[in-house]
Amino acid sequence: MSNPFIQIVEPLDPKQPLKKFFNLSKLEDVRYAHLPFSIRVLLEAAIRNCDEFLVKKGDVENILNWKVMQHKNVEVPFKPARVILQDFTGVPAVVDFAAMRDAVKKLGGDPEKINPICPADLVIDHSIQVDFNRQSDSLQKNQDLEFERNKERFEFLKWGSQAFKNLRIIPPGSGIIHQVNLEYLARVVMDQDGYYYPDSVVGTDSHTTMIDGLGVLGWGMYSSVSSLSSVGGIEAEAVMLGQPISMVLPEVVGYKLVGNPQQLVTSTDIVLTVTKHLRQVGVVGKFVEFFGPGVAQLSIADRATIANMCPEYGATAAYFPVDDISIGYLIQTGRDKEKVMCTKRYLEAVGMLRDFKNSSQDPDFTQVVELDLHTVVPCCSGPKRPQDKVAVSDMKKDFETCLGAKQGFKGFQIAPDRHNSIVKFNFEGCDFELAHGSVVIAAITSCTNTSNPSVMLGAGLLAKKAVEAGLTVKPYIKTSLSPGSGVVTYYLRESGVMRYLSQLGFEVVGYGCMTCIGNSGPLPESVVEAITQGDLVAVGVLSGNRNFEGRVHPNTRANYLASPPLVIAYAIAGTIRIDFEKEPLGINASGKKIFLKDIWPTRNEIQAVERQFVIPGMFKEVYEKIETVNKAWNALDAPSDKLYTWNPKSTYIKSPPFFDGLTLALQTPKTIEDAYVLLSFGDSVTTDHISPAGNIARNSPAARYLTSRG
Repeated sequence: MSNPFIQIVEPLDPKQPLKKFFNLSKLEDVRYAHLPFSIRVLLEAAIRNCDEFLVKKGDVENILNWKVMQHKNVEVPFKPARVILQDFTGVPAVVDFAAMRDAVKKLGGDPEKINPICPADLVIDHSIQVDFNRQSDSLQKNQDLEFERNKERFEFLKWGSQAFKNLRIIPPGSGIIHQVNLEYLARVVMDQDGYYYPDSVVGTDSHTTMIDGLGVLGWGMYSSVSSLSSVGGIEAEAVMLGQPISMVLPEVVGYKLVGNPQQLVTSTDIVLTVTKHLRQVGVVGKFVEFFGPGVAQLSIADRATIANMCPEYGATAAYFPVDDISIGYLIQTGRDKEKVMCTKRYLEAVGMLRDFKNSSQDPDFTQVVELDLHTVVPCCSGPKRPQDKVAVSDMKKDFETCLGAKQGFKGFQIAPDRHNSIVKFNFEGCDFELAHGSVVIAAITSCTNTSNPSVMLGAGLLAKKAVEAGLTVKPYIKTSLSPGSGVVTYYLRESGVMRYLSQLGFEVVGYGCMTCIGNSGPLPESVVEAITQGDLVAVGVLSGNRNFEGRVHPNTRANYLASPPLVIAYAIAGTIRIDFEKEPLGINASGKKIFLKDIWPTRNEIQAVERQFVIPGMFKEVYEKIETVNKAWNALDAPSDKLYTWNPKSTYIKSPPFFDGLTLALQTPKTIEDAYVLLSFGDSVTTDHISPAGNIARNSPAARYLTSRG
């Protein structure tokens, strides 16, 4: 059946009549102008895909009537423009497609007809681990180990990239999925099959929401909180096969930002404040849409940081509508200028280009909550949950309170007489001491922060001032820098701050999630022995997005999320038990006390360096060769057959049984009998507790099985 809304289709440019779009402004329905911008994206997709089969006129009416229907628990279909996957959760999807080809072949069909219908990108970023650090060749050594450990998986994925149409694989060593999406993959407006329409994406990783910061509606598979509209692997595969997501029409919380951030405040401080605030408001299963004049004070990188941690505050999406700053970001990151101008014209035509200073554009929301950015102070989150925000000025007191508090999210139940326990140990021929609160991991990691030039350059400038002041980091602390893309290394190097980061031990160790997902690698044996001997609450400080107990490292019971500059500051201090306002970071060789305020860069300093060194040419140079730059990937000998040859001895990749017994005749669904709950958990139990991404324990059944298979 033809689309019933075909009458509102028109060319964007009369000179290019074949380039069309569904002009929602021509609906002549007063309700449209009052819809949240995120709901307008759902509406456009429903109108464009309306076929009275998968998407019906009634669905369009329900979305258009959002103000009433948001409270009715009504389901609506949504067909995203793209799918994005990472390697851990993406491999099963490619395995299923390979199995589908086998099934079609057995039934006498053409297996090459099995391909994703919806464009899909798979970014390999979850495999690399911090095995080596503090060495100039750490990056190469870690990448070599990554390929050694993951050779079978990588060969399989490379086969998939060659065998399937509409599936693009971004090789390992390229960056973190969400930063690559932000800087390169995202279109903002799609130009496909003769139509312009809003870019949108679902992913098999929970932090897919980061792209909401650019104005691309997206969300992913949730692993920290329940959501009415979460996307798991099955749903993502369905979208790849052209099926819509069936989602509950969400309520939309309007989050109004006003005021200007204080001089010392970073985007990390803002997102940790937003996370705590929205956890208190309660936004599970809802969209959050940001508005207000304060949004105009935030860069796209700042907005992306806030959107990235959407799973931590429980919402489905954290949407920043497109504005002129978004358009400027597309140009800054090297996107084609002519396409960017088409993007702006399209969004203006359909009423989706936002001016955050113009309150007359403010849509209706389910409820409105407000944050004055001027009230945000430097902070961290921990010791066990991302929503447990602690002002930096309170960190020492808060940690010492947690030491003696009852075992729980804010307690370790250490006996009072052991609060000041000290364990001496030897590392590389020198004697050191560890105590409760000693920092043993300091990682600048995660797309949450490494996508933001202001905090990365801030960290670099702080490192420069620290080195020049004669400060150092103790050698046993596992320091690391894992950028989310090659662009980060480029501007850190060009601006001259990379060598100071290296001097403090923050060498580039890889391009991937690494410490943020628990791939922090081993600690020195003498450090582990000291922690174990004293039953110490050792600390990890990281610029990541999650810090659940056991996620970062088995031996760091306390883990704090912090901005990249604060990661370096705590690494220099060597302990979390420090009041930066009253106590020095350290004493240099001349005996001078150096305080954090002495080396903290000003916002003007950071912005001057950013303007000079974060330029479009860097993004173009890095991303033009992203699919071919990894020599180890290029050298992989992947099979060229259109059907995958399964290895029966494989411990990782097996043909699934879902299509066994499949016939051409449609079989009647069988009744499900004796089904039962597999696992039932209390609050805040996550996939990190059930199946950590780090090393498999040597004494576990899984380890024994793998060892038996060689």
